[in-house]
Amino acid sequence: MSEQKKGSMGAILSACNIINEGDITAALEEQARSGVRFGEALITLGIVTQEDIDWALSNQLDLPYIRLKADMIDPEAIRLVPAATARKFNLIPLIKAGGELNIAISDPLNKAAIAAVEQISGCEVNVSVALIREIREMIDACYGCSEQQQLGFASNSFSDKALEAINSDLSGGKLLDYLLIFMLQNRLSSLSLQPMGEIVVVSGRRSGVSHPVGSLDGTYYPDITRRIRKGCSNAAGTRPDSGGLLTFSYRSHPVTFEVASMAGFGGEYITIRPHLSAGVPKQLAALHLPAEQEAEFIRLSRRQQGITFFASRNTVERDRFIDLMLEEIDTAGKNVIILGNGPGETSTCFPRVILPRDERERAAAIMSVLDHAPDILVIEDATEGLPFTAACRAAMRGKLVLAGLEIRGTRNVLRQLLLYQQQSYFLPIFVNGLISFKGIQLLCPECRTAYTPPAEELAAMNLTERPAEFFRTTGCHACGHSGFSARKFLVDILTFNDDFLRVFEQSSDVTSLENHLGTVGYQGLSHEGLKLLMAGDVSPEEYISAVVL
Repeated sequence: MSEQKKGSMGAILSACNIINEGDITAALEEQARSGVRFGEALITLGIVTQEDIDWALSNQLDLPYIRLKADMIDPEAIRLVPAATARKFNLIPLIKAGGELNIAISDPLNKAAIAAVEQISGCEVNVSVALIREIREMIDACYGCSEQQQLGFASNSFSDKALEAINSDLSGGKLLDYLLIFMLQNRLSSLSLQPMGEIVVVSGRRSGVSHPVGSLDGTYYPDITRRIRKGCSNAAGTRPDSGGLLTFSYRSHPVTFEVASMAGFGGEYITIRPHLSAGVPKQLAALHLPAEQEAEFIRLSRRQQGITFFASRNTVERDRFIDLMLEEIDTAGKNVIILGNGPGETSTCFPRVILPRDERERAAAIMSVLDHAPDILVIEDATEGLPFTAACRAAMRGKLVLAGLEIRGTRNVLRQLLLYQQQSYFLPIFVNGLISFKGIQLLCPECRTAYTPPAEELAAMNLTERPAEFFRTTGCHACGHSGFSARKFLVDILTFNDDFLRVFEQSSDVTSLENHLGTVGYQGLSHEGLKLLMAGDVSPEEYISAVVL
């Protein structure tokens, strides 16, 4: 049975027989899949209406829920709040009484809206909840329905005709279409929507440098972000609450983008990137590592105790690399326990337990598992200090530990390990090694063309030797207009042998570690990335993004 806390939206709707246990389960699954709020999940599934959610939200927050009528609204209250503010935050002033102003709003959790009204009106604001449809009808009735309402997007990157089409569509659909096309045509590595108070700045990134694309009035930004979220499916490698995959039809061919989202002041901070899927193979040989790296990977899999770290910001791909190690380990007669949902998709089935999200609870779970005498312990995420310490303590007790770290790049991992050593979180002698990796996208050979990089790209690459030619692509039917043919993995495998441990224990910064690695001929993934650049298989932009940054 799906447990709902007393006073929660699910409990309120369930108590009134608006939803049942099956509806709650379905909504929780949709919430985990898409990252939306519980109420939005219910609406998406068609289980309830927006009116049901507004009513439940008002009960949950102990706020009045009202159905708006014209005679509820005092003209004096209307004069205190500009039309632009009312439209931006979907609210309507109701009545002023002394130093207090009563308003109706569609989202009572929008603290920025309440703060803005208090600052503009000089009054203390009391909130009621109302339907967004009725609020907008009252806004038009009280402030006037302007035929000149515009989305508010301004840019020097689009023609006047394009801007007219974009701004006439208040849903933001045209804006999103034009921005995605702009990304493809200008070969941007990412495009971001960045809330900045009253406006939203749109910027594009290429070759590690951000460039302004335009700006957007914040009035309709919540509708735009809602549209983007609803268009996303869950993305491999992103947390359920952080975005998804967005498919767009370009020249009658589907193109997929990866969307990342997080809460910001003034709205959601959203970044969109071209997406090219590449699953981690089930077997090590299919990863096609250089012979020396594959041998190092196998040597690490032969360890009987100690801890091996797997580092990447991509959770799903990190889990699959852990699985590659599990496949290489001889687990016959061993007690293997997996903490977390991700790792363990191997040919042998292993028991798994829940890994809590809270840092302290996660550390406690790791230590509790030791009571069950595991030989091998797999920890999906041990990035934070307390879980990291618990994972290392498990290794100190003679266990073989495979632990994920949500950190990008070997240099960043080494910096974190040095910090943890200085804080006495662990003893380096119990570390077997570190495996980190980055995905890199290979150019489509059908539309690959030679070009001369601008000075900023040449400076960012910082090459001692340049290839005869640099290449980039324009996109074609063969690659779905993405410009790429495939995605592969550049892998760093760093073994903590006696020499490296000696240097590590005496080092205070990453530079001394890198100097030592250079003297023993260690090259890492940057060397493999450079080989791809020299062969013309990757563009300078992709090399900078995947290797340099």
